[in-house]
Amino acid sequence: SIDATLEDGALTYGECFLPATAPSSAAGEVLFSAHVCHPSLANDNLSGLAVCMALAETLQARKHRRYGYRFVFAPGTIGAIAWLARNAGTRARVAAGLVAANLGDPGAFHYKRSRRGTAEIDRAAAVALRDRGAEHAIEDFVPFGYDERQYCSPGVDLPVGVLTRTPWGRYPEYHTSADDLSFISADRLAESLEVYLQVVDVLEGNRVYVNLCPVGEPQLGRRGLYGSLGGAADGRDRELALLWVLNQSDGRHSLLDIAERSGVAFSRLRQAADALLEASLLREV
Repeated sequence: SIDATLEDGALTYGECFLPATAPSSAAGEVLFSAHVCHPSLANDNLSGLAVCMALAETLQARKHRRYGYRFVFAPGTIGAIAWLARNAGTRARVAAGLVAANLGDPGAFHYKRSRRGTAEIDRAAAVALRDRGAEHAIEDFVPFGYDERQYCSPGVDLPVGVLTRTPWGRYPEYHTSADDLSFISADRLAESLEVYLQVVDVLEGNRVYVNLCPVGEPQLGRRGLYGSLGGAADGRDRELALLWVLNQSDGRHSLLDIAERSGVAFSRLRQAADALLEASLLREV
């Protein structure tokens, strides 16, 4: 038997919010969630906290934020449930989210989709990982794992995925005393932070445009666009990015749509769109 009593108590969790800085931003919030219930484990706990703290500091220093960014540090399962119960209004503003854990081990990156499967965060994470060119895996949602189970429960169905290195339970050190500081490294944590920032950059940079010269291709050479995005060595890639953005900018396709269809890196399409905007060839919807 277990000697226990049922009585009123307390649950403590931490929360940090960085508001959007863009004027009249209606993009919503991005949620990052890390569990704090077993801090003696380095990879399956502290790594997620460390990456989220570094991510918050990095985003706080940015002058332009299209989204608000909310960081929740809570005990696993019951903490996420408590946050959802107390924040009905806030959770309605969540446009994307990631559960952070297992980010310091030597394994390849894994992304687990949200319950929705095709939410913007699912597509943004996949494109960010693709663009890095490193080994990674994309997995479908299952109602088992970390706090995505709570955020993706049918009563809320938030677009929250999980971005880790080796997923929970798939390495021998998981939930053992061997999951200590010798199992993780600063280089791997730094790389994990880079990946999270890449996902953020896709979310921040994703826009829908209308081509203002849609009948035929506009003359780009006289507008100085062929040489505006880099050196001559990658001139064809720059030109292709410009043409993809012009061709697909019909008010219905976002830059993320174009990145998925074309295979062109999102960052290159973002540069192309900025150049076309400056040349008055695009208008943001």
